[in-house]
Amino acid sequence: MRMPRTNSWMWLAIATIGVSLCAPAISRAQGSTSSPMSNPLTRMDGDQTAKQIEANGLDNPKAAEEYKKFHNADEPDKKIKLGKDFINRYPSNYRVDAVYEELAQTYYAKNDLANFYAISDEGMARFPNDPTLLSVTGATMARAYNHDDPDADKKLEKAENYEKDALELMKNPDIPPNMSDKDFAAYKKQILGTAHSGLGLIYFRQAKFDDSVKELEEATQDASSPDPTDYLVLGGDYQNLNKFKEAADAFTKCAQISGPLQAGCKSYAEQSLKQAAQ
Repeated sequence: MRMPRTNSWMWLAIATIGVSLCAPAISRAQGSTSSPMSNPLTRMDGDQTAKQIEANGLDNPKAAEEYKKFHNADEPDKKIKLGKDFINRYPSNYRVDAVYEELAQTYYAKNDLANFYAISDEGMARFPNDPTLLSVTGATMARAYNHDDPDADKKLEKAENYEKDALELMKNPDIPPNMSDKDFAAYKKQILGTAHSGLGLIYFRQAKFDDSVKELEEATQDASSPDPTDYLVLGGDYQNLNKFKEAADAFTKCAQISGPLQAGCKSYAEQSLKQAAQ
């Protein structure tokens, strides 16, 4: 059975535009980088793994150099080739899950959804208990959702399962031996925030607006770098629930974050305030 559309086509359209602009970046860079595909969650996870490997003297210098070339590649087709070559040459290297994440993001950026889903499935088959891979893959799948895809609902359900698995793993997490309590707390917060954000969008797609609100409120609570898309979709949730004051508040928070959604969110906030006044 097809998932129901939202009560208001207007707010569905708004959220669809928003998520296409604000898909989560999913590279696991080592150290600082100017790559547009890095984010705090995956960078933090990768940094910690790198420290552990280097401390034990187990790193492969050639693999490290090839991963760096792959990570810094700006041209999508070149990046895809370098990533696939890395997986084939170094199938047991600790960076392989990070390569899968970045390859999936590259395909998504190209709007090559067939290969996006294929590489995501391959990565998840190899690393089914990686909370970083689970949370960011599920969140990106939620953004790649296309209602006209005959398998759309199955893909959305798969994304939901990924997010729930990530949350479940974080209930009794395996804490890396060299990670400080402070670093782990920040890492866990990023995992939970990403997973709740993904679930919020999934439930919006399914027209479960109350559930979406709960997830997105959780995702944005005390977020150090909030995703404007979360506030955009949250505003859409409240609009569909006829809670216009709350919608205006969410859109205003979106409008306070610099980026491509800023002007649109300001306009939506103004519209919602007018509706609230009425």
